Amino acid sequence: MAFKFSETGNPIVDYVTVTDEAFAQIKELLQSRSEACEGIRVGVRTRGCSGMSYTIEYAVKDKNITKFDDVIIRDGVSIFIDPKASMFLIGSQMIFKTDDLNSGFDFINPNEKGRCGCGESFKA
Repeated sequence: MAFKFSETGNPIVDYVTVTDEAFAQIKELLQSRSEACEGIRVGVRTRGCSGMSYTIEYAVKDKNITKFDDVIIRDGVSIFIDPKASMFLIGSQMIFKTDDLNSGFDFINPNEKGRCGCGESFKA
């Protein structure tokens, strides 16, 4: 399997898809940010009643981007993926959803075995 590499040297991957709405929201967030960053970074951490939750943070060079991160690049936007999260995200879709009370990023993930009642965490 051959990888393409980004300008940062990170492998460009396609195991996660990102909806148009999610990319538009990411671009808007990055354009309104006053501090420089390279994009966003997606990960998972132990949290919640089901065990794990997704994390999304600004990707800042020399702070939280590693040479082991995978990256998705589209329309000049970079999404870095923590290598510890990659196996949980294979085949997933990153979405931006809005309802009457909340709006935010979420994942449609075929690897999830279940979610807690509030939707904040998942088990794989």
